[in-house]
Amino acid sequence: MTTRPYVILSAAMSVDGFLDDTSPERLLLSNADDFDRVDEVRASVDAILIGATTMRKDNPRLLVNSGERRAKRVAEGKAAYPLKVTVTASGNLDSDLKFWHHGDQKLVFTVDTALDKVTATLDSLADVVSTGAELDWGLVLDELGRRGVGRLMVEGGATIHTQLMAQNLADEVHLAVAPLLVGQPDAPKFLGTADYPGGSTARMRLLEARAIGDVVLLRYAPKERG
Repeated sequence: MTTRPYVILSAAMSVDGFLDDTSPERLLLSNADDFDRVDEVRASVDAILIGATTMRKDNPRLLVNSGERRAKRVAEGKAAYPLKVTVTASGNLDSDLKFWHHGDQKLVFTVDTALDKVTATLDSLADVVSTGAELDWGLVLDELGRRGVGRLMVEGGATIHTQLMAQNLADEVHLAVAPLLVGQPDAPKFLGTADYPGGSTARMRLLEARAIGDVVLLRYAPKERG
């Protein structure tokens, strides 16, 4: 039986829960030390996942930046960079984005109706897998486990974080809380409206609370709700 990966949701948010504001420029919520912490977590996982919307908006390379950490991965028999994964139901991907042209292997999960479109757009830039008529997170995790992914880091966006939390598929949540207030109703929040396991009274276990400069890191175990 395939073992699903250990799933870590990672996000930086304002005190009022926003991932970004509505300006064209990306709102920088973390500080240099917290960016380095994120790099350390990236180096520790087997795959990093973002949604196609996040890819289009932020155009990230999604790499392990530290040469020392990459060298340690190689010494352990791993690829220098974790597998990069994205999901798309629409199939609207741009082959020119940085995601496809930096790092090692890439993998796309899509649905049957978008499979041909994704394959034609990306050509040989990534492996493409359909989960059927709908995007099935259980099948996504099963396939990642089959490919040897033991630890998966999910870096957004809000829709993906919400779906994984609502389906009780996240093992850890890493929240970097920045001392900022956004307050814009159209800005993206870390989590949206959903029927979360246990309802509004189920408290997650706190694993860690740590100050990193003016940012506070909170680590929670979502499946351990009391």
